[in-house]
Amino acid sequence: MSEILRVERVTKVYGNGILANDKVELSVKKGEIHAICGENGAGKSTLMKMLFGLEQPDEGGIYVKGQACKITSPSVAIGLGIGMVHQHFMLVDELTVAENVVLGYEPKKGLVIDWDKAADMTREVGRKYNLEVEPGLLVGDISVGLKQRVEIVKALLRGAEILILDEPTAVLTPQETRELFAELKHLRDAGHTILFISHKLGEVKELCDRITIMRAGHTVGTYEAADLSEADISRMMVGRDVVLKIDKAKAAPGEVELSVRNLEYTGDLGKKALRGVSLDVRKGEILGVAGVEGNGQRELVEIITGLREGATGTVTLEGFPLLGASIRESRRRGMAHIPSDRMVYGVAKNQSISFNILAGKTQDERYTGKVLFKSRAIERDMEALAREYTVKCESAQQTVGMLSGGNIQKVVVAREMSSNPTLLVADQPTRGIDVGAAEFIRRRIVAMRDEGTAVLLVTADLNEALELSDSIVVMRDGEIVAYYPDTGDLSEEELGFYMLGVKRQTKEEVSGVVHG
Repeated sequence: MSEILRVERVTKVYGNGILANDKVELSVKKGEIHAICGENGAGKSTLMKMLFGLEQPDEGGIYVKGQACKITSPSVAIGLGIGMVHQHFMLVDELTVAENVVLGYEPKKGLVIDWDKAADMTREVGRKYNLEVEPGLLVGDISVGLKQRVEIVKALLRGAEILILDEPTAVLTPQETRELFAELKHLRDAGHTILFISHKLGEVKELCDRITIMRAGHTVGTYEAADLSEADISRMMVGRDVVLKIDKAKAAPGEVELSVRNLEYTGDLGKKALRGVSLDVRKGEILGVAGVEGNGQRELVEIITGLREGATGTVTLEGFPLLGASIRESRRRGMAHIPSDRMVYGVAKNQSISFNILAGKTQDERYTGKVLFKSRAIERDMEALAREYTVKCESAQQTVGMLSGGNIQKVVVAREMSSNPTLLVADQPTRGIDVGAAEFIRRRIVAMRDEGTAVLLVTADLNEALELSDSIVVMRDGEIVAYYPDTGDLSEEELGFYMLGVKRQTKEEVSGVVHG
């Protein structure tokens, strides 16, 4: 196979002095699926942004089909045959599939848009690449898997020969992942080239032809996927052996810590987001909540943690009613929350690591005097917590926004877990972070369970759900449709059937999640 893309000694330094890419080398062959693997902060995202014109290199060169290119914008990248499907889809839910596909490239009939031709163009690309989706459907009404298919069709319509996919399976069921892999292999066989960015090493091994590994802004090397094990990949990514499976003792649940009864919630658009949800989380237990995103998990977490109002039913923490209570009061009574969006709800990105860990501890007598904060105690303890939670930083005074995603997540985890909670609500705790950081956070969650903390774990990562959860529920359309009191023999495939609506348990089976 001939080379279609080459990166030579590319360096990128941001204005704050962070060296994101340091003489990076990459060679991609036409008609291959090529994985880019590395820790958060390794430089993957910066490299992909430069390939798609969202950033420009300070040094080095990018070559497409042997020609040196200055990719100054996404439109230039598209003109060179480079398309990108972002982790968070760039689709408009209120528009149809065809309207989304041709957005910005609408065919005209005279002075008006030719919507019939737009639909025909969508069908034609879908048939050609085995990516068929009905042009007239509203994007807001289709599954996550189909939305991703629309994004790929959109890129192909614009002439993409090189397709960059950023964490494409993060929110897919096992069944949808299999469909996506079949589609990507079909594209490869048709001569397209795919850059596949993922932290799921099993999927990288299954799908990809070659792997380029990055660490600390450098290229470690490029290897045939068949020649490396998952352990080999993680070792080269992190620089040490990583335990990919967390061993844990069988749980010994105690009394109910969190009780949810008949929770109902209707969203702003009149859609019923929660339909009579009832569950208990016991001390010393991890209760997992699985489901395709958008099926009520977000509303459930935000209502429990006080970020959303307007629900009916009851939510209690050791008997204390949480609905209507302030977030401060909930935290005072023992709740901790790792939010799904660390940048919106998790940190103040322009403040220091120390400031962010200290948040929520301002009433602690160790740090607050009668008038002033106890600066020496704060500096000592915040530095110690940053070290304990392995936050890679120059000091705890470093601005959080300068850290990688994995290290920002560790700052959130350090703050929440060091508060000695009786209940931990962990919402997507390892999303978008590398295997090393994920291993650390997962071990901490299990350790908290072993110390008697009740843990409500909401995750779209089914491997994580099965690895950490002692018992698990599946949510679909705002309801609990399955409950497994023991995850020992449960498979991702089985969970996927409930997530897709293919299977549903009886009310009696589901009611087992209530223990009070």
